[in-house]
Amino acid sequence: MAKIGQKNTKPETIVRKLLHAMGRRFRLHRRDLPGTPDIVLPGRKKVIFVHGCFWHRHPGCSKATTPKTRQEFWLDKFERNVERDRQKEEELQSAGWDVLTIWECETKDMEALRSKLEAWLQQP
Repeated sequence: MAKIGQKNTKPETIVRKLLHAMGRRFRLHRRDLPGTPDIVLPGRKKVIFVHGCFWHRHPGCSKATTPKTRQEFWLDKFERNVERDRQKEEELQSAGWDVLTIWECETKDMEALRSKLEAWLQQP
C-alpha cells in the first residue's frame, strides 16, 4: 500500500485542470493544514479533498467495494480512513476553512463537476 499514489492522482489532476480553466489559482498539498488538503484556495479560505471512492468509502458508489480476502483488515482500515477524513474536515472547519470533497467517480462527468465547483466557489 506504500506504493499507492497520494499526490497528483488522475482525479486530482482533472480537478486542478478544470479549476485552472475556470481562472482559479490555488496551492497544492499544504502540509501546515490538517489533513494536507489536495487543493487550497488560500484567499477564499477554501480547500478541496479529491478522494478515491475505494479508499475513502464513497457512500453508495459501486467502487467502494470490500475485498473478499482479509475482510477484517480491510474493514478496519476503511473505518480508520473515514474517521480520519471526518476529523480533519472538522479541524479545518473549526479553523474557518470551507471544505469540499470531490469523489473520484465525480471526475467522470466534467459538466456536473464544473457546476459543482462553480456553485461552491460562489458561496462566501
